[in-house]
Amino acid sequence: MRLRLLILTLAAAYSFLSSQERPRLRDLGVEVGIFKPGAFNAITDVEGVAVGHVTLVQGESVRTGVTVVQPHRGNMFRDKVPAAMYVGNGFGKLVGYSQVQELGQLETPIVLTNTLSVWDAANGLVDYMISLPENRDVRSINPVVGETNDGGLNDIRGRHVTREHVLQALENAASGRVEEGSVGAGTGTVAFGWKGGIGTSSRILPRSLGGFTIGVLVQTNYGGILEIAGVPIGRELGRYSFKEHVESNPDGSCMIVVATDAPLENRQLTRVARRAVLALGRSGSPMSHGSGDYVIAFSTAKDVRMSAQQELTLQVPRVREEILSGLFQAVVEATEEAIDNSLLKATSVKGHQGREVEAIPIADVVRLLKTYGKIR
Repeated sequence: MRLRLLILTLAAAYSFLSSQERPRLRDLGVEVGIFKPGAFNAITDVEGVAVGHVTLVQGESVRTGVTVVQPHRGNMFRDKVPAAMYVGNGFGKLVGYSQVQELGQLETPIVLTNTLSVWDAANGLVDYMISLPENRDVRSINPVVGETNDGGLNDIRGRHVTREHVLQALENAASGRVEEGSVGAGTGTVAFGWKGGIGTSSRILPRSLGGFTIGVLVQTNYGGILEIAGVPIGRELGRYSFKEHVESNPDGSCMIVVATDAPLENRQLTRVARRAVLALGRSGSPMSHGSGDYVIAFSTAKDVRMSAQQELTLQVPRVREEILSGLFQAVVEATEEAIDNSLLKATSVKGHQGREVEAIPIADVVRLLKTYGKIR
C-alpha cells in the first residue's frame, strides 16, 4: 500500500513539474473579457473553496485520476449550500443529479473522475461523509460525481480509481493555486485533438455590481474547432473535428464547476449555470451527440446555507435579478479562460495501447495570437 501511494505521489509530482513549464493564457499576454481575475485566477479565489487531485499514472495503460471541489471545509451534510445543475448535452453519467435539481442544494463535495469509475468514486464520497462524527446517524447521502470518458489514453475498463483515491483527493484539497493540465480527473482527457485536462479561472465584479467573485473549474474532453480568444487555432493548425485525416472525433464531454460568493438561490444559480455553456461555443464546441456537457453551480455565501440549526421558516437574502447580468458575463469569461488553461497547461501523454496525444504547441499558438493581434 505504501509503495503504491509512493508511486502515485511521484507520478503526480512529475506531472506538476512538467506542467509548470507550460504557460497559462494570461502568461502569454492575452486577456479574455472585461473583468479582472482574482489573486490565483482560480475557482479557489471564492473564499472557502478547496481543490484536490489524485493523479494515477501506472504502467503503460493507466492514465486517469480524481479531482474534488469542496465548497467549504465544514460538514456539508450539516451545512448545505444552494446549488443548481444545467445539462448542455446529456450524454453522461452525473451521479446525484435528480436530488440537486429537486432540492436545490449540495450536501457533499463534488468529485470528478472517468466514466466507468463514477460509482466507485461515489462510494468513496459516501464513506467520507458517513465517517464524520456528526453524521453517525445519517442513513442517506446524495454524492455528486461527474465524469468524462478518458478511454482513449486510459485502460478505462480496468476501473482503477478506488474509494481510497477519493479519500486521498479530499485529504489533499487545498485553497490557493490550483494545479492544471494533465492532472487528476484530467490525466487522460483529450480536447480538440490535443491533450485536454483540468483548467480554472476566476473573475471579480466591480463594487458597483456587488463586488462578488465567481470561479470556474473545468474537465475538458471534447471536440470541435478550437478557438482561443477568437483566434481559429484549430482551423489554422489543421486539426479539427470532421477533417478526414484527424483521428479525433467531435464527441466527448466537459464538466464545468462554478462557484460564487454571491448570495444566490437555486433558481438564480440555474440561470448562471446556463450561461457557462456559452463558453463551450466560444471555444469551438458544437456540443455534439456523444458529448456530456454539464454545469454544477453553487454559492458559498454563509447567509444562504441550509444549516441543521435553522428555524422552521427562513429569511434568506439573495441578489437582485438585474445584478445577475454581471455574473452572467463573468461566468462566460471565466469558463472560456479555464478551458484555454486546461489545454495550454496540459502535457503530452502516452497511454493505453500505445496511443499518444500531444499537447497543443505553444509556439504555434503564440504565433497565431500575434498574427490576429491578440498579443500586443
